[in-house]
Amino acid sequence: MFIIASEGEKTEPEYFQMLNSVKAVVHFKCLKNIHGSSPLQILKVMKRYIIDTGLKKTDEAWLVVDKDDWVTNHLQQLFDWSQERDHYNFALSNPKFEYWLLLHFEDGNGIASSQDCTIRLKQYLPNYDKGMPTNVIKPKIQEAINRAKQKDRPPCEDWPKQNGSTVYRLVEKLYSIK
Repeated sequence: MFIIASEGEKTEPEYFQMLNSVKAVVHFKCLKNIHGSSPLQILKVMKRYIIDTGLKKTDEAWLVVDKDDWVTNHLQQLFDWSQERDHYNFALSNPKFEYWLLLHFEDGNGIASSQDCTIRLKQYLPNYDKGMPTNVIKPKIQEAINRAKQKDRPPCEDWPKQNGSTVYRLVEKLYSIK
């Protein structure tokens, strides 16, 4: 089981739900956050879930956040948490999750801001605000993984300081389940 806590209330859950339909043997739960979407709130939601429900040895807990304008100290706390146990993980997209989506279509070079990222993504997904076009995204997942890995050389130890996304690490794990 993959337990995923993310900032996004729509895009990230839709994306991971789509992956669930691609790999039927993968089970995951996207945790809802009703108290805001700061990185520290995401961590709080995950910790509460682990206290209330617990994790099996085979479960993985993932925090999925955007860099946005969050301060390094907050992101560092999430990264530090991910280092506490082998099955705790942290994935960050810089500048935001939509950058990971953009990597399904292109290398994402020249993005200077979150707004640039959205504008570029809408070149490929004009109706993006209305939901996740799974029929367009699904066939391009491996391309996104490849592009993200290419940008992550050598692999960052914590999170991408420039444009990039370590969401590929989670998606690769989901895809490696047989």
